[in-house]
Amino acid sequence: MVGVPIANRNLAEMAGVVGFFVNTQVITARVDGRMSLFDLLDQTRDSAIGAQAHQDLPFDRLVEVLQPARTPGAQPFFQVMFNHLRYDCLQEQEWPGLAVERIEFEEPAAQLELTLQSTEDGDGRVHVSFTYAKELFEAGTIERMAGHYVAVLQALAERPEQAVGDVELLGEAERRQLQAWGENVQRYPNAEPVHRLIERQARAHPEAVALLFGDEVLSYGELNTRANRLAHRLIQLGVGPEVKVGIAVERSLEMVVGLLAILKAGGAYVPLDPEYPADRLAYMVEDSGIGLLLTQGAVKDRLPAAEGLTVLELDGLDVADESTHNPEVAVHGENLAYVIYTSGSTGRPKGAQLCHRNVTRLLGSTDAWFRFGTNDVWTMFHSYAFDFSVWEIFGALCSGGQLVIVPYWVSRSPEDFLQLLRRHRVTVLNQTPSAFGQLMNVPGLYDERLALRAVIFGGEALDPQRLRPWVEHWGDQSPQLINMYGITETTVHVTYRQITEADLQGQRSPVGVAIPDLGLRVLDGSLNLAPIGVAGELYVAGDGLARGYLGRSGLSAERFVADPFDEAGGRLYRTGDLVRWNGEGQLEYLGRIDHQVKIRGFRIELGEVEAQLLSQPEVREAVVVAKEGPGGARLVGYVSAQAGQAIEAGELRERLGKQLPDYMVPSVLVVLESLPLNANGKVDRKALPEPGFESEHEYEAPQGEVEEALAKIWAEVLGVERVGRHDNFFELGGHSLMAVQVVARIQSLMQVDLAIRDVFVAPTLSETASLLVCYSPTKSMVNTLSEIDSFIDGLETV
Repeated sequence: MVGVPIANRNLAEMAGVVGFFVNTQVITARVDGRMSLFDLLDQTRDSAIGAQAHQDLPFDRLVEVLQPARTPGAQPFFQVMFNHLRYDCLQEQEWPGLAVERIEFEEPAAQLELTLQSTEDGDGRVHVSFTYAKELFEAGTIERMAGHYVAVLQALAERPEQAVGDVELLGEAERRQLQAWGENVQRYPNAEPVHRLIERQARAHPEAVALLFGDEVLSYGELNTRANRLAHRLIQLGVGPEVKVGIAVERSLEMVVGLLAILKAGGAYVPLDPEYPADRLAYMVEDSGIGLLLTQGAVKDRLPAAEGLTVLELDGLDVADESTHNPEVAVHGENLAYVIYTSGSTGRPKGAQLCHRNVTRLLGSTDAWFRFGTNDVWTMFHSYAFDFSVWEIFGALCSGGQLVIVPYWVSRSPEDFLQLLRRHRVTVLNQTPSAFGQLMNVPGLYDERLALRAVIFGGEALDPQRLRPWVEHWGDQSPQLINMYGITETTVHVTYRQITEADLQGQRSPVGVAIPDLGLRVLDGSLNLAPIGVAGELYVAGDGLARGYLGRSGLSAERFVADPFDEAGGRLYRTGDLVRWNGEGQLEYLGRIDHQVKIRGFRIELGEVEAQLLSQPEVREAVVVAKEGPGGARLVGYVSAQAGQAIEAGELRERLGKQLPDYMVPSVLVVLESLPLNANGKVDRKALPEPGFESEHEYEAPQGEVEEALAKIWAEVLGVERVGRHDNFFELGGHSLMAVQVVARIQSLMQVDLAIRDVFVAPTLSETASLLVCYSPTKSMVNTLSEIDSFIDGLETV
């Protein structure tokens, strides 16, 4: 909708009347990229003629009748105006008895976001100017927009049959600039297999520490020897290039030994996190086609039995008689290194296939930025089934650094993790923004400077403003804060951006420039280059692209497409992410185009969760969305029941938990009679009601000082009004990161050594309170409520 002023002197009697009669019309248009320019011109003409037929209707009356949604300080209906003037109407003329003087006013403030004014002179030439709100647009943006406007007019004059989406908006200079920013400038044609780089480190300094887990330590020489022995056994069992081997182990030294042995044998590892539900693990085992699985006795019973699958228990396997020499297996860069499963829109996860070359070129192409070396200490904080772990494990070991394997419960306890960072003097920390946010809230964080020299963010969008307390405290002593956007299908990382003081003022997630051997294209729906500052979908080219999806040729063809800008016939990966170039050649992340979301660093296809809901016998319809809550984004499921059946939300969530990882189970399920639909018959997501994170149990007030104190903490963290003694923490919308907050506050205020796992074991208020009493049976908690009130008041003040 565009506002257009009209003279409104349509009666002859008004021609000689002095006064301001101008009215504003609202011209509407629906633009389709495949419609022709001529059709768009026709539509605009018809809309203008229709509006002029009602030009006597005052604009104020239009607003009064239609009552559009109003925003303070903004015009209703439109924020863009077009005004056309005849120059001969503006000329100074001589009138008998009148003295005429032209008065120049100071430049007025913009009344709208954008106004385009054209002035036609006596010779028929048209002069065009833009007036814009400086708060929203930079001068360079308007200059480019002016060029694009002229390009549209030129196309309309020369080829009116051309589709709107095919109009070439970009001038030659802007096109060259975009291509230069997105071009991959480096190549690594002879990328070595990953394990060869680790073997080189073992030869150079065999006594240096490679792995630490608790009190256990492995040197590079010991790591290489243990991996060699296991690799030779795997070779005897038929493992070689392109053979996939599953590995399902808990975090341990054996985990890294097993991964390295599979690579040394020439195989590709398929990580199977034992914490995943049995159904998901069973699907991954079947879909990957593995014939051999490495595991441990403690987790073997959690794994599905599969026909023809050979299982080796690493903690009971005797390979002492095997050779300690590096296996002589012919492995090259294009051989498969690993298959990591990510969430799939069809209801089943999909396996992304990555080669050795993908990993070694990532390390080589980023070396100039980081200069990782033998003095660095890394943490393996993430699950080895999450691709961030590829960067952690091989970034550390291929550069000769130490890798500290973080126990699972330590990774869920910011206090314990902070102690680990200090104890091992960690220098390289890789974190999702959510996890780092928890670390920033640990009491005593700023008491002692950490040894960190780089904190690398990934996995989800980073809001730089949340880093302000860290930056303001450490100032020049702060380690480098690096934001690296990335995707599993493009080998962990795609871009690099060092966060600066200026970034703390911004509203967008700055993701920076491409890794040197990757190409970036920001394209519109017709695969045209999006202009600078204009949002488009990000496509990635270059050496980081995965081979494709395992056994999913159709999906691979859909996501990995031909690069129309590469004469050599390269590929592009469609990320589904919305980004834009800023004027400095840096990318800004704007969000997802489709319904894929990231919750606490985990990428989730909402369609997969919806498919699991729809597989339940009582569910007729289902849709899942991400909603912001007190603890960040949470999944909310909306369902309707089959005829004659009822949906018990708690029981349904419990069943989902047996099929999906906990981060994919909706925090709340909203039962509706039917899902709202739009005019096209699709689910109208905007019409879905706001969820209420409320307990399904009848409310019973907390009993005793401990329960009352705990209820206050829960209510504050969960953002709910009240908590009853039988309410379940997770049914109220809680998740593992919120459990971390609860435990931290309990430990701080009550001086009770509660563990994160206790919240999972005893999730109701009364159960958790009972544990607190058991842990501290003689401690008086008389003053707890007043302390908590004061604590919460302090939080609200902050």
